[in-house]
Amino acid sequence: MARTVASLPAGSRVTDYISLGVLSSAIPRDRIDAVLTATGKKSLRQRDLPAHVVVYYVVALALFMQSSYREVLRCLLEGLDWLRGPAETIHIAGKSGISQARTRLGSEPLRLLLQEIAMPIGLKRTRGAWYRTWRLVSLDGSTLDVADTVENVKAFGRPSASRGSSAHPQLRFVSLLENGTHVLFGARVDGCGVSEMALAKDVVTGLTPEMLCLADRYFYSSELWSKATATGAKLVWRVRKNMRLECLERLADGSYRSAAYPGENDWRHKTNGIPLRVIDYQLKGVPDAEPLYRLVTNIMTPSEAPAEELAALYPGRWGIETVFDELKTHLRGARIVLRSKTPELVRQEFYGLLLAHFAIRSLMHQAALGSDIAPRDVSFIHAVHVVRRKLPRWAAIPPSGKKKTSSRHP
Repeated sequence: MARTVASLPAGSRVTDYISLGVLSSAIPRDRIDAVLTATGKKSLRQRDLPAHVVVYYVVALALFMQSSYREVLRCLLEGLDWLRGPAETIHIAGKSGISQARTRLGSEPLRLLLQEIAMPIGLKRTRGAWYRTWRLVSLDGSTLDVADTVENVKAFGRPSASRGSSAHPQLRFVSLLENGTHVLFGARVDGCGVSEMALAKDVVTGLTPEMLCLADRYFYSSELWSKATATGAKLVWRVRKNMRLECLERLADGSYRSAAYPGENDWRHKTNGIPLRVIDYQLKGVPDAEPLYRLVTNIMTPSEAPAEELAALYPGRWGIETVFDELKTHLRGARIVLRSKTPELVRQEFYGLLLAHFAIRSLMHQAALGSDIAPRDVSFIHAVHVVRRKLPRWAAIPPSGKKKTSSRHP
Protein backbone atom coordinates (compact mmCIF):
# COMPACT_ATOMS: atom_id res chain seq x y z
CA MET A 1 0.00 0.00 0.00
CA ALA A 2 1.34 3.41 -0.97
CA ARG A 3 2.01 5.79 1.87
CA THR A 4 0.24 9.13 2.10
CA VAL A 5 2.48 12.02 1.16
CA ALA A 6 3.11 14.31 4.12
CA SER A 7 1.74 17.81 3.69
CA LEU A 8 1.15 20.96 5.69
CA PRO A 9 -2.32 21.95 6.87
CA ALA A 10 -4.10 24.36 4.54
CA GLY A 11 -3.13 27.99 5.06
CA SER A 12 0.01 27.25 7.06
CA ARG A 13 3.63 27.96 6.22
CA VAL A 14 6.76 25.94 6.79
CA THR A 15 8.06 28.68 9.10
CA ASP A 16 5.03 28.11 11.36
CA TYR A 17 6.68 24.86 12.46
CA ILE A 18 10.24 26.01 13.13
CA SER A 19 11.26 25.40 16.73
CA LEU A 20 14.23 24.28 18.80
CA GLY A 21 13.31 20.60 18.70
CA VAL A 22 14.52 18.95 21.90
CA LEU A 23 14.57 22.33 23.68
CA SER A 24 11.03 23.37 22.75
CA SER A 25 9.53 22.14 26.02
CA ALA A 26 11.60 24.74 27.88
CA ILE A 27 10.87 27.55 25.37
CA PRO A 28 7.36 26.72 24.09
CA ARG A 29 5.82 28.50 21.13
CA ASP A 30 2.76 29.70 23.05
CA ARG A 31 4.96 31.59 25.53
CA ILE A 32 6.82 33.22 22.64
CA ASP A 33 3.55 34.27 20.99
CA ALA A 34 2.36 35.74 24.31
CA VAL A 35 5.43 37.97 24.78
CA LEU A 36 5.36 39.02 21.12
CA THR A 37 1.75 40.10 21.54
CA ALA A 38 2.51 41.86 24.83
CA THR A 39 5.38 43.82 23.27
CA GLY A 40 3.58 44.56 19.98
CA LYS A 41 6.18 42.59 17.99
CA LYS A 42 3.96 39.80 16.61
CA SER A 43 4.22 39.65 12.80
CA LEU A 44 1.14 41.10 11.12
CA ARG A 45 2.10 40.08 7.59
CA GLN A 46 3.88 37.15 6.02
CA ARG A 47 7.66 37.40 6.01
CA ASP A 48 10.53 35.04 5.33
CA LEU A 49 11.46 35.48 8.99
CA PRO A 50 8.34 36.04 11.13
CA ALA A 51 8.90 37.26 14.69
CA HIS A 52 8.55 33.87 16.44
CA VAL A 53 11.15 32.37 14.08
CA VAL A 54 13.56 35.20 14.91
CA VAL A 55 13.17 34.44 18.62
CA TYR A 56 14.13 30.80 18.05
CA TYR A 57 16.88 31.94 15.71
CA VAL A 58 18.44 34.22 18.36
CA VAL A 59 18.48 31.32 20.82
CA ALA A 60 20.04 29.10 18.14
CA LEU A 61 22.77 31.71 17.62
CA ALA A 62 23.87 31.01 21.20
CA LEU A 63 24.14 27.29 20.41
CA PHE A 64 26.28 27.87 17.33
CA MET A 65 28.42 30.90 18.17
CA GLN A 66 31.18 29.85 15.79
CA SER A 67 28.85 29.51 12.78
CA SER A 68 27.78 32.27 10.41
CA TYR A 69 24.35 33.91 10.61
CA ARG A 70 23.09 32.10 7.50
CA GLU A 71 24.52 28.75 8.58
CA VAL A 72 22.56 28.93 11.86
CA LEU A 73 19.37 29.68 9.92
CA ARG A 74 20.04 26.69 7.64
CA CYS A 75 20.39 24.55 10.76
CA LEU A 76 16.89 25.58 11.91
CA LEU A 77 15.41 24.75 8.51
CA GLU A 78 17.10 21.40 7.94
CA GLY A 79 14.66 19.58 10.20
CA LEU A 80 11.85 20.45 7.77
CA ASP A 81 13.44 18.94 4.65
CA TRP A 82 11.12 15.92 4.63
CA LEU A 83 8.06 18.21 4.26
CA ARG A 84 9.18 19.61 0.94
CA GLY A 85 8.77 18.14 -2.51
CA PRO A 86 11.76 17.75 -4.82
CA ALA A 87 10.99 21.03 -6.59
CA GLU A 88 10.35 23.05 -3.43
CA THR A 89 12.92 25.31 -1.80
CA ILE A 90 12.96 27.49 1.28
CA HIS A 91 14.51 30.89 0.88
CA ILE A 92 17.45 31.41 3.25
CA ALA A 93 17.55 35.09 4.14
CA GLY A 94 20.86 36.88 3.64
CA LYS A 95 22.88 38.58 6.36
CA SER A 96 21.11 41.89 5.71
CA GLY A 97 17.65 40.31 5.89
CA ILE A 98 18.54 38.54 9.12
CA SER A 99 19.87 41.77 10.63
CA GLN A 100 16.69 43.63 9.65
CA ALA A 101 14.52 40.89 11.17
CA ARG A 102 16.49 40.97 14.43
CA THR A 103 16.29 44.77 14.53
CA ARG A 104 12.51 44.67 14.04
CA LEU A 105 12.24 42.25 16.95
CA GLY A 106 14.55 44.14 19.33
CA SER A 107 15.60 42.91 22.76
CA GLU A 108 12.46 43.43 24.83
CA PRO A 109 10.62 40.23 23.78
CA LEU A 110 13.72 38.16 24.62
CA ARG A 111 14.10 39.94 27.98
CA LEU A 112 10.47 39.37 28.86
CA LEU A 113 10.58 35.74 27.70
CA LEU A 114 13.66 35.11 29.85
CA GLN A 115 12.00 36.78 32.82
CA GLU A 116 8.89 34.62 32.47
CA ILE A 117 10.35 31.17 31.83
CA ALA A 118 13.84 31.19 33.40
CA MET A 119 13.06 30.40 37.02
CA PRO A 120 13.99 27.78 39.60
CA ILE A 121 12.85 24.33 38.51
CA GLY A 122 14.15 22.08 41.29
CA LEU A 123 11.58 19.75 42.83
CA LYS A 124 11.62 18.43 46.38
CA ARG A 125 13.21 15.26 45.03
CA THR A 126 15.90 17.13 43.07
CA ARG A 127 19.21 16.29 44.70
CA GLY A 128 21.15 19.28 46.01
CA ALA A 129 18.36 21.82 45.42
CA TRP A 130 17.26 22.26 49.03
CA TYR A 131 18.62 22.81 52.53
CA ARG A 132 16.01 21.92 55.11
CA THR A 133 12.93 23.87 53.96
CA TRP A 134 14.78 26.38 51.78
CA ARG A 135 15.66 26.37 48.11
CA LEU A 136 19.38 27.11 47.75
CA VAL A 137 20.32 30.00 45.47
CA SER A 138 23.45 32.12 44.94
CA LEU A 139 24.10 35.71 43.84
CA ASP A 140 27.03 36.83 41.69
CA GLY A 141 28.03 38.69 38.54
CA SER A 142 30.39 38.57 35.58
CA THR A 143 31.23 40.26 32.26
CA LEU A 144 31.13 39.38 28.55
CA ASP A 145 33.13 40.92 25.70
CA VAL A 146 31.07 42.45 22.88
CA ALA A 147 31.88 43.50 19.33
CA ASP A 148 34.18 46.52 19.06
CA THR A 149 31.94 49.14 17.46
CA VAL A 150 31.50 52.84 18.22
CA GLU A 151 27.90 52.23 19.35
CA ASN A 152 28.84 49.38 21.67
CA VAL A 153 31.71 51.32 23.21
CA LYS A 154 29.38 54.23 23.91
CA ALA A 155 26.68 52.00 25.45
CA PHE A 156 28.80 49.53 27.41
CA GLY A 157 32.24 51.11 27.81
CA ARG A 158 35.66 49.50 27.97
CA PRO A 159 37.17 48.13 31.19
CA SER A 160 40.47 49.60 32.25
CA ALA A 161 43.61 47.54 31.67
CA SER A 162 47.22 47.70 32.81
CA ARG A 163 48.10 49.49 29.58
CA GLY A 164 45.26 51.80 28.66
CA SER A 165 41.94 50.07 28.03
CA SER A 166 40.68 46.62 27.06
CA ALA A 167 40.60 45.46 23.43
CA HIS A 168 36.82 44.98 23.54
CA PRO A 169 33.92 46.77 25.21
CA GLN A 170 32.18 44.71 27.86
CA LEU A 171 28.73 44.29 29.32
CA ARG A 172 28.29 43.46 32.99
CA PHE A 173 25.54 41.26 34.39
CA VAL A 174 24.43 39.99 37.78
CA SER A 175 22.21 36.96 38.28
CA LEU A 176 20.76 34.52 40.75
CA LEU A 177 21.51 30.82 40.44
CA GLU A 178 19.51 27.83 41.65
CA ASN A 179 22.35 25.81 43.17
CA GLY A 180 20.84 22.37 42.69
CA THR A 181 20.02 22.70 38.98
CA HIS A 182 22.50 25.44 37.91
CA VAL A 183 19.63 27.44 36.40
CA LEU A 184 20.30 31.19 36.12
CA PHE A 185 17.36 33.54 36.75
CA GLY A 186 16.59 37.17 37.51
CA ALA A 187 19.57 38.51 35.52
CA ARG A 188 20.18 42.23 34.99
CA VAL A 189 22.61 43.63 32.42
CA ASP A 190 24.30 47.01 31.82
CA GLY A 191 27.64 48.51 30.82
CA CYS A 192 30.90 47.53 32.48
CA GLY A 193 31.01 50.90 34.26
CA VAL A 194 27.97 49.90 36.34
CA SER A 195 28.96 48.00 39.48
CA GLU A 196 27.72 44.55 40.44
CA MET A 197 26.35 46.10 43.63
CA ALA A 198 24.18 48.48 41.63
CA LEU A 199 22.80 45.70 39.43
CA ALA A 200 22.24 43.44 42.44
CA LYS A 201 19.73 45.92 43.88
CA ASP A 202 17.28 44.89 41.17
CA VAL A 203 18.34 41.23 41.10
CA VAL A 204 17.59 40.53 44.79
CA THR A 205 13.95 41.52 44.27
CA GLY A 206 13.65 38.12 42.57
CA LEU A 207 14.20 36.32 45.89
CA THR A 208 11.20 34.69 47.60
CA PRO A 209 10.51 33.50 51.17
CA GLU A 210 11.25 29.87 50.24
CA MET A 211 14.84 30.70 49.26
CA LEU A 212 18.15 30.74 51.11
CA CYS A 213 20.60 33.00 49.25
CA LEU A 214 24.40 32.75 49.42
CA ALA A 215 26.63 35.65 48.36
CA ASP A 216 30.29 36.70 48.49
CA ARG A 217 31.76 39.35 50.78
CA TYR A 218 31.78 42.07 48.11
CA PHE A 219 27.97 42.22 48.00
CA TYR A 220 27.23 43.15 51.59
CA SER A 221 25.90 46.64 52.27
CA SER A 222 23.15 47.77 54.62
CA GLU A 223 21.01 48.85 51.67
CA LEU A 224 21.37 45.65 49.66
CA TRP A 225 20.94 43.43 52.73
CA SER A 226 17.74 45.30 53.64
CA LYS A 227 16.37 44.95 50.09
CA ALA A 228 17.09 41.23 50.10
CA THR A 229 15.61 40.55 53.54
CA ALA A 230 12.47 42.53 52.62
CA THR A 231 11.61 39.71 50.18
CA GLY A 232 11.31 37.26 53.09
CA ALA A 233 14.28 35.19 51.89
CA LYS A 234 16.93 33.83 54.24
CA LEU A 235 20.48 35.05 53.60
CA VAL A 236 23.93 33.64 54.32
CA TRP A 237 26.47 36.14 53.03
CA ARG A 238 30.16 36.35 53.63
CA VAL A 239 31.45 39.71 54.91
CA ARG A 240 34.91 41.17 55.36
CA LYS A 241 36.57 39.91 58.51
CA ASN A 242 37.32 43.48 59.64
CA MET A 243 33.64 44.45 59.55
CA ARG A 244 32.75 45.91 62.94
CA LEU A 245 30.37 43.41 64.56
CA GLU A 246 30.35 43.26 68.35
CA CYS A 247 29.14 40.15 70.15
CA LEU A 248 25.80 40.92 71.82
CA GLU A 249 24.95 37.33 72.74
CA ARG A 250 26.99 34.15 72.31
CA LEU A 251 24.89 31.20 71.14
CA ALA A 252 25.26 27.50 71.88
CA ASP A 253 26.73 26.59 68.48
CA GLY A 254 29.51 29.22 68.71
CA SER A 255 27.77 31.83 66.55
CA TYR A 256 26.69 35.12 68.09
CA ARG A 257 24.05 37.78 67.73
CA SER A 258 25.18 41.22 66.61
CA ALA A 259 24.00 44.31 64.75
CA ALA A 260 25.24 46.23 61.71
CA TYR A 261 24.71 49.93 61.22
CA PRO A 262 24.31 51.96 58.01
CA GLY A 263 26.91 54.57 58.99
CA GLU A 264 29.28 55.88 61.65
CA ASN A 265 26.66 58.12 63.26
CA ASP A 266 24.25 55.20 63.66
CA TRP A 267 27.07 53.11 65.12
CA ARG A 268 27.87 55.71 67.76
CA HIS A 269 24.25 56.19 68.77
CA LYS A 270 23.23 52.55 68.19
CA THR A 271 20.35 53.57 65.90
CA ASN A 272 18.89 51.84 62.84
CA GLY A 273 20.72 48.65 63.71
CA ILE A 274 20.27 45.60 61.47
CA PRO A 275 20.10 42.41 63.56
CA LEU A 276 22.52 39.72 62.39
CA ARG A 277 23.78 36.36 63.48
CA VAL A 278 27.53 36.03 62.90
CA ILE A 279 29.44 32.83 62.17
CA ASP A 280 33.25 32.98 62.38
CA TYR A 281 35.16 29.87 61.37
CA GLN A 282 38.51 28.57 60.14
CA LEU A 283 39.49 25.89 57.64
CA LYS A 284 42.26 24.03 59.43
CA GLY A 285 44.55 21.88 57.33
CA VAL A 286 43.33 23.44 54.04
CA PRO A 287 46.21 24.84 51.94
CA ASP A 288 46.00 28.59 51.22
CA ALA A 289 42.96 29.00 53.48
CA GLU A 290 42.43 32.46 54.95
CA PRO A 291 42.94 32.89 58.71
CA LEU A 292 39.25 33.67 59.32
CA TYR A 293 35.99 33.39 57.40
CA ARG A 294 32.99 35.42 58.54
CA LEU A 295 29.38 34.80 57.52
CA VAL A 296 26.29 36.78 58.52
CA THR A 297 22.75 35.50 58.35
CA ASN A 298 19.20 36.52 59.20
CA ILE A 299 18.49 32.99 60.49
CA MET A 300 18.76 34.03 64.10
CA THR A 301 18.54 30.73 66.00
CA PRO A 302 20.85 27.69 65.83
CA SER A 303 17.86 25.34 66.01
CA GLU A 304 16.73 26.55 62.57
CA ALA A 305 20.20 26.20 61.04
CA PRO A 306 23.34 25.31 63.07
CA ALA A 307 26.49 27.34 62.39
CA GLU A 308 28.44 24.29 61.24
CA GLU A 309 25.82 23.45 58.60
CA LEU A 310 25.70 27.01 57.26
CA ALA A 311 29.49 27.14 57.04
CA ALA A 312 29.39 23.87 55.09
CA LEU A 313 26.74 25.29 52.74
CA TYR A 314 28.70 28.41 51.82
CA PRO A 315 31.23 26.78 49.42
CA GLY A 316 28.24 25.84 47.24
CA ARG A 317 28.17 29.49 46.23
CA TRP A 318 31.12 28.81 43.95
CA GLY A 319 28.82 26.76 41.70
CA ILE A 320 27.80 30.00 40.02
CA GLU A 321 31.39 30.50 38.84
CA THR A 322 31.14 27.11 37.11
CA VAL A 323 27.94 28.24 35.39
CA PHE A 324 29.55 31.46 34.18
CA ASP A 325 32.27 29.26 32.68
CA GLU A 326 29.53 27.24 30.93
CA LEU A 327 28.26 30.46 29.34
CA LYS A 328 31.66 31.82 28.36
CA THR A 329 33.50 28.65 27.33
CA HIS A 330 31.05 25.92 26.34
CA LEU A 331 28.21 27.98 24.80
CA ARG A 332 29.87 31.18 23.63
CA GLY A 333 33.30 29.63 23.14
CA ALA A 334 36.67 30.70 24.51
CA ARG A 335 37.96 34.03 23.13
CA ILE A 336 34.72 34.62 21.17
CA VAL A 337 32.88 37.91 21.63
CA LEU A 338 29.15 38.54 21.27
CA ARG A 339 28.90 39.29 17.58
CA SER A 340 26.12 41.93 17.48
CA LYS A 341 27.19 45.37 16.30
CA THR A 342 24.56 47.53 18.06
CA PRO A 343 23.67 47.77 21.78
CA GLU A 344 20.06 46.69 21.22
CA LEU A 345 21.12 43.54 19.40
CA VAL A 346 23.87 42.89 21.98
CA ARG A 347 21.18 42.80 24.66
CA GLN A 348 19.03 40.59 22.45
CA GLU A 349 21.95 38.21 21.94
CA PHE A 350 22.71 38.18 25.68
CA TYR A 351 19.12 37.21 26.54
CA GLY A 352 19.24 34.54 23.83
CA LEU A 353 22.41 33.14 25.41
CA LEU A 354 20.72 32.88 28.82
CA LEU A 355 17.61 31.32 27.25
CA ALA A 356 19.74 28.68 25.53
CA HIS A 357 21.52 27.93 28.81
CA PHE A 358 18.20 27.65 30.65
CA ALA A 359 16.76 25.31 28.02
CA ILE A 360 19.79 23.01 28.20
CA ARG A 361 19.78 23.00 31.98
CA SER A 362 16.03 22.21 31.99
CA LEU A 363 16.69 19.23 29.74
CA MET A 364 19.50 18.08 32.05
CA HIS A 365 17.21 18.38 35.06
CA GLN A 366 14.59 16.18 33.43
CA ALA A 367 17.23 13.58 32.61
CA ALA A 368 18.64 13.62 36.15
CA LEU A 369 15.22 13.09 37.75
CA GLY A 370 15.12 9.61 36.26
CA SER A 371 18.48 8.68 37.78
CA ASP A 372 20.32 8.91 41.08
CA ILE A 373 22.45 11.83 39.88
CA ALA A 374 22.20 15.46 40.95
CA PRO A 375 21.49 17.73 37.92
CA ARG A 376 24.59 19.81 38.67
CA ASP A 377 26.72 16.65 38.31
CA VAL A 378 25.51 15.91 34.76
CA SER A 379 28.05 16.93 32.10
CA PHE A 380 27.05 20.28 30.61
CA ILE A 381 29.55 19.86 27.76
CA HIS A 382 28.00 16.53 26.78
CA ALA A 383 24.49 18.02 26.92
CA VAL A 384 25.52 20.88 24.62
CA HIS A 385 27.03 18.44 22.14
CA VAL A 386 23.85 16.33 22.12
CA VAL A 387 21.62 19.36 21.57
CA ARG A 388 23.80 20.68 18.75
CA ARG A 389 23.87 17.27 17.09
CA LYS A 390 20.12 16.66 17.35
CA LEU A 391 18.77 20.14 16.66
CA PRO A 392 18.92 19.98 12.83
CA ARG A 393 17.07 16.63 12.85
CA TRP A 394 14.03 17.70 14.83
CA ALA A 395 10.94 19.46 13.51
CA ALA A 396 8.20 20.41 15.95
CA ILE A 397 5.55 18.52 14.00
CA PRO A 398 4.62 14.83 13.92
CA PRO A 399 3.86 12.89 10.69
CA SER A 400 0.15 13.79 11.00
CA GLY A 401 1.02 17.35 10.09
CA LYS A 402 -0.36 18.77 13.32
CA LYS A 403 1.63 20.99 15.64
CA LYS A 404 2.95 19.47 18.82
CA THR A 405 1.53 20.78 22.03
CA SER A 406 4.40 22.18 24.07
CA SER A 407 4.50 21.46 27.77
CA ARG A 408 6.42 23.09 30.58
CA HIS A 409 9.19 21.32 32.37
CA PRO A 410 8.13 19.44 35.53
